[in-house]
Amino acid sequence: MPPYTEPGPRLRSVLGAAGGGVGLPGRWAGWLGPLLVTLVAGVMRFWDLGSPRAVIFDETYYAKDAWALVHRGYEVNWPKDANDLVLQHGGHVLLPTDAAYVVHPPVGKYVIGIGELLFGFDPFGWRFMTALLGTLSVLLLCRIGRRLFRSTFLGCVAGALLTVDGLHFVMSRTALLDEVLMFFVLAAFGCLLIDRDRSRARLAAALPTGRDGTPRPDPAVAGALRLGLRPWRLAAGVCLGLAFGTKWNGLYILAAFALMSVLWDVGARRVAGAERPYAAALRYDAVWAFLSTVPVAVGVYLLSWLGWILSPADGTGGYFRSWAATDGRGGDWTFLPDWLRSLWHYEYQVYLFHVGLDSPHTYQSNPWSWLVLGRPVSYFYESPAPGTGGCPVDAGGKCAREVLALGTPLLWWAACLALLYVLWRWLLRRDWRAGAILCGVAAGYLPWFMYQQRTIFFFYAVVFVPFLCLAVTMMIGALLGPPGAGDRRRVVGAAGAGVLVLLIFWNFIYFWPIYTGQAISLDAWRARMWLDTWI
Repeated sequence: MPPYTEPGPRLRSVLGAAGGGVGLPGRWAGWLGPLLVTLVAGVMRFWDLGSPRAVIFDETYYAKDAWALVHRGYEVNWPKDANDLVLQHGGHVLLPTDAAYVVHPPVGKYVIGIGELLFGFDPFGWRFMTALLGTLSVLLLCRIGRRLFRSTFLGCVAGALLTVDGLHFVMSRTALLDEVLMFFVLAAFGCLLIDRDRSRARLAAALPTGRDGTPRPDPAVAGALRLGLRPWRLAAGVCLGLAFGTKWNGLYILAAFALMSVLWDVGARRVAGAERPYAAALRYDAVWAFLSTVPVAVGVYLLSWLGWILSPADGTGGYFRSWAATDGRGGDWTFLPDWLRSLWHYEYQVYLFHVGLDSPHTYQSNPWSWLVLGRPVSYFYESPAPGTGGCPVDAGGKCAREVLALGTPLLWWAACLALLYVLWRWLLRRDWRAGAILCGVAAGYLPWFMYQQRTIFFFYAVVFVPFLCLAVTMMIGALLGPPGAGDRRRVVGAAGAGVLVLLIFWNFIYFWPIYTGQAISLDAWRARMWLDTWI
């Protein structure tokens, strides 16, 4: 069969690395914009971080579990009045010794515990790390968007949209696990993007060049080249292990991202001229992709349980730590270490809990309603009287203070349209960037549809919020048009894109009081309840 002969410049642009790709300014310019956006995001997230000075929503579990983990290595049962004791005495509470049954892995709680070790067992301390990771995720998204779209400007737009998303903002200021999960998922995605560019650059460098010095497709090279060590794929495996070690739904994301990475390899070998790209990718890429992600992630997961594993197995250590030596004696698996059998039993009990969780909750929601913000979650609400709790003396009645986990409405509703555009780009234009964005959304969103009877909440959606921002950014890029478009086209597109972004910014500012728990009049609070289901 004659060799595939795609034009050299096209091949170089498709396979070339993004580090100095076409349309990207120099190194410093590529960092300055993202750092400025990140600075704004950080100021917003750390401003008055200790307010409300209360244990809000599920902080009652994770703040205390984190404190126990970093001091004892496993979670413990707390007294019923522990919330008041923590706030009144600055965290000087005698740590109980009896182990507690918990249903989430330790990584996210260890992360929260770092802030508590640094700043104390109080609201600022247990929210510090989620605020930090929320801020750093903005920087990650700026750089990811820059690499994905080959545009520093569009990368900064993506980061700015994440900065002003209400759900991401509230989750950055609350000690829950989902913001930690989001950060590790986004970091893994960024690592895989870098791996994609590096491996394609290596493939392009191995191809023969024509008289003009550009690489030419070669079936022999593309079908048999071993790409060697891929450290960024290993880094992605570590990040996915940390995600899985934060919440179990990281497993779905691990599977989706690993498959996406292999499909990228198939595409690279096809462009480079491989006659059987799938066979070549399966032979030279898929096995190493699996070893770089799944075993690495499982190893990181097991390592995260080290505190529990090293706790005493005599009944005074972690929950179920002594199971193998007591109730689990005998059977066919006694050749395995006791800690491993006990951990397996523990994980199985946790699995049964998760699949059977159907207790009704005021703020539970169905994933069908998430994209349109059907049922947000109220983390904190109180009605201070005039002259108390920030309510003005002349308010004329009680005020409202609420922290509502609600995405910025105009951003999310624009994202619904953007997802349709991205789906069109992927299906009909075969745009790999659109496929990558859809993979991020699908991996974080679609698995929840399998649990229609389970009690689930809208704030789980924070995991795929960065990918919604990328989808909106891609739509904005389409509105702006390509650099070669006519002046009229660019002006109209820029005006439309600018209006959309400014409206999203205004929308976030408008909802700021109910994202931060500011005291406002009841009329002002009601004006922000655009849907009855938000109350």
